Amino acid sequence: MSAAVALLAAIACRAAGAPPTPVAVYGHLPALEDLALSPDGTQIAYVRTSGDRRNLLVLRMDQSKIESGAEVGDTKLRAVQWLDDDHLLITVSNTGPPPFGFVGEDREWFQLVTYNVPKNHLARLDFAIDGERTFNVLTGEPMVRNVGGATTLFVPGLYVSGMTLPALFKYDVTGGGHMHLIARSSEPYTRWLVDGSGRIAAEFIYRDQTREWGLRARKGDHLALAASGAAALDIPDVLGFGADGDSILVRFIVNGDPVYKPLLLKDASWGPPLGKGEAFGRYVEDRTTGRVIGGIQAIDDSRYYFFDNELQSHWDAILRAFSGENVHLVSLSDDYSKVLVRVFGAVHGYVYALFDWYTHQSRILGRVYDGLDVPASVQPLNYEASDHLTIPGYLTLPQGREARNLPLIVLPHGGPAVADTLEFDWWAQALAAQGYAVLQPNYRGSDLGPRFIAAGYNEWGRKMQTDLSDGVRYLAAQGIADPHRVCIVGARYGGYAALAGVSLDAGSYRCAVAVDGLSDLVRWRQWLFEQNSRRSSPEQRAWERFLGANVRDAALQGLSPIDHVAAISVPVLLIQGGDAADPGQSRLMYDALHRAGKPVQLEVLATEDELFATRESRTVMLRKSMEFLRINNPPD
Repeated sequence: MSAAVALLAAIACRAAGAPPTPVAVYGHLPALEDLALSPDGTQIAYVRTSGDRRNLLVLRMDQSKIESGAEVGDTKLRAVQWLDDDHLLITVSNTGPPPFGFVGEDREWFQLVTYNVPKNHLARLDFAIDGERTFNVLTGEPMVRNVGGATTLFVPGLYVSGMTLPALFKYDVTGGGHMHLIARSSEPYTRWLVDGSGRIAAEFIYRDQTREWGLRARKGDHLALAASGAAALDIPDVLGFGADGDSILVRFIVNGDPVYKPLLLKDASWGPPLGKGEAFGRYVEDRTTGRVIGGIQAIDDSRYYFFDNELQSHWDAILRAFSGENVHLVSLSDDYSKVLVRVFGAVHGYVYALFDWYTHQSRILGRVYDGLDVPASVQPLNYEASDHLTIPGYLTLPQGREARNLPLIVLPHGGPAVADTLEFDWWAQALAAQGYAVLQPNYRGSDLGPRFIAAGYNEWGRKMQTDLSDGVRYLAAQGIADPHRVCIVGARYGGYAALAGVSLDAGSYRCAVAVDGLSDLVRWRQWLFEQNSRRSSPEQRAWERFLGANVRDAALQGLSPIDHVAAISVPVLLIQGGDAADPGQSRLMYDALHRAGKPVQLEVLATEDELFATRESRTVMLRKSMEFLRINNPPD
């Protein structure tokens, strides 16, 4: 079947009682990734994946055929976006030492590639500037602007002057040529905003040594200080331009709550804080001006709110077309007449779809995963922690089984200051396909707003941990989960939570799987300190706030699973990736458990990175963990 036919094929009718989806389906990468709608709405760029090989394709909608394409192989693509109707910008990454031989630790480095659609030509975007030492990596969100009729790209990157420091580069997409260095800073924490005319409209700088910030805004032909303040943490966040383009939106944290204030560009004064109808948790920006056109207030809410009434009508019509399902905005045509969305729900499964305002027709473009017809159902839930704090979360249920006395997997997310949502989760789905109910709690400290994040301060390994086992007790009381058949599984912070669950909260679980799980917090904090050249930083202070302990505090031992090996009495599977934070944590925990005669296994994924970006790493992780779970917590 051709790629064009595969993309445009509608989902086949699904018979009742269809067999469960094989776990191997979730081990593969998504078949369709990074869909993006061209500015004029006539083309869709997308990545078609087979195994670990990726092909970048461009489909012309009016002809239902592939216009062009390029093989990108096993390169890790992180994003695809349109610069204009003829050019794409592709963000790629690799894990390793710094590019061009600079000294530093291995990490995930992001770079840019452009694709000329008519010429079918891929080219890496180099930041190299004559007479300047620059770092050929992307450090923030690229900004696309139309300057005098020419598509122009503004890219945050790094230049080198004794140390790597922020810089802003300019590239004429239409004319080609070289990058131009247009701004640089002597402070590591710097961000620039470029307006619709291509001028730097604002510069935000945070000086960590003095813990002061300053926001400079354009005044005539130069930037002048418009606002300043002090903050050791909760640094103001510059979001973008207001809907009319006459202000810059800045988010402050005041008494634990977010406050959104516009800085008026005409006189550098503060306007009144935005009201509830405009203060969104996530904003949607216009593609070429950076102006906020709408947003969403809750992480699970498909109800986007737009300032343009016609666009709001478009979105409301989309929700009616996919009633009762989770709908995520992917991209818009510049005239808002066509909207590309990702849909997850009981009716359509997990698919991409295109909505046409003129015809009011929704068109299913294709399944995200080959072979996945009927995902397991996911439902939101809320339960009370032991101190009565309400903990929201999600329960994924296995197909074809009554929701009574089910074996349960607790799957805490990483972060910890991120959050699970109602969107499709391949790991939870894979576990449910094996017959497990899966609980994904948004424990205190999850990113459900500043106040909920703050509820996790000083609670790492404490109430952040018991929030998980409180969820087990809730599901057991509801008769959904069998409390004697519960295991805990997670990666990164979730991996720490898995180890803490069988050591600090012993008795709650019958086994644990920890992927890149932190076991020795003293060592980890020292490693982070060394990575920051033994200097304090906002990131360091943020960790200390969660942990309730600094890098030299002996209290970290009380929160470290490796210091509570004696309490562990159940089997543990440790999986170590090739790009783990503080490599060696899994090996240390394995050695400690093995010396103590505890049941433990260690698997090392040499090709792994933190995002499970390869089919091999994802498949091996799922296969090894499923084998372990079937033995120690049989689903039948």
